[in-house]
Amino acid sequence: MATESQAAIRFGIIGAADIARKLSRAITLAPNAVLSAVASRSLEKATNFAKANNFPPDAKVYGSYEALLDDKDIDAVYLPLPTSMHVKWAVSVAQKKKHLLMEKPMALNVAEFDVILNACEENGVQLMDGTMWVHNPRTAQMKEFVSDPQRFGQLRTMHSCFSFAGDAEFLKNDIRVKPDLDGLGALGDAGWYGIRSILWANDYELPKTVIAMHGPVLNEAGVILSCGASLHWDDGRVATFSCSFLANMTMDITATGTNGSLQLHDFIIPFREEEASYFTNTRCFFNDLVTGWVPLPSEHVVTTDIPQEACMVREFSRLVANIKNGSKPEQKWPIISRKTQLIIDAVKTSIERGFEPIEIKW
Repeated sequence: MATESQAAIRFGIIGAADIARKLSRAITLAPNAVLSAVASRSLEKATNFAKANNFPPDAKVYGSYEALLDDKDIDAVYLPLPTSMHVKWAVSVAQKKKHLLMEKPMALNVAEFDVILNACEENGVQLMDGTMWVHNPRTAQMKEFVSDPQRFGQLRTMHSCFSFAGDAEFLKNDIRVKPDLDGLGALGDAGWYGIRSILWANDYELPKTVIAMHGPVLNEAGVILSCGASLHWDDGRVATFSCSFLANMTMDITATGTNGSLQLHDFIIPFREEEASYFTNTRCFFNDLVTGWVPLPSEHVVTTDIPQEACMVREFSRLVANIKNGSKPEQKWPIISRKTQLIIDAVKTSIERGFEPIEIKW
């Protein structure tokens, strides 16, 4: 738990979205954070949310977003509002000198993201997106493997896939299929994860070009329900991702190097929150009769004391505490967010231009 000399970071949540339930629990489980307030456009909705999600008895409940932002006791805000509302409220959070943990996608495009980033930089507040899997202890172990020149070698190809089959209600009414709420659709929601995984495996080096795959599916309002793209680097590295609201639940990564391979099937949300596994192989080949592999791939199981979303909150709160003690905001996370947003923009542009290659410029 947080010590007296390093008090727990006091979180306020703006918006009572479904994902906020998960983050409320994560804030409760993080040892250096505490739920201090929630705001909704309805006081009744905010009150019910606080009761349903085990807020402490002394937590404050507000019937407007502005009222929470005016609360001087709040250190940080978690913002799970629809993407179209991010610029307005993220800038407001920053201007009130509150640190910002925000759901992905960060914005509808990189120009909007830069408005948010500038506001955070001008006000000296920490910015981080809510990509939880990168904070899982498994991710750090996998990074050791793909960075090992002997076991993995140089990355050559990678594929990432995230899909889930939205039901009729989802495809009609969810905010992620509404152009005025989350206009990036599956690309912004599911594609964000695939793009992030590709950047992660490539040490966050941006590709030279991005080309959308043929055959994206859009709804009647023009929102992407399914799409994919390939990313290309000058040295021949190639990565692909696919994302969809129209196919069975899949969360796969396959990264192939000159000496080894990495595979996992639950990279965004582990099958079990208390442990997560991944598979590696190094210098595998056929056996003599070509009836099997030699050597066999290895499964690695990583346990965690708290869920990955609580690990994210713990890291964010650590950075906020450092800032309160005189440190500068950590630039790593906003830079990674911006790179992810750049690729999102490029895929969307490539689709709109008839699948033209789009050059990536920082």
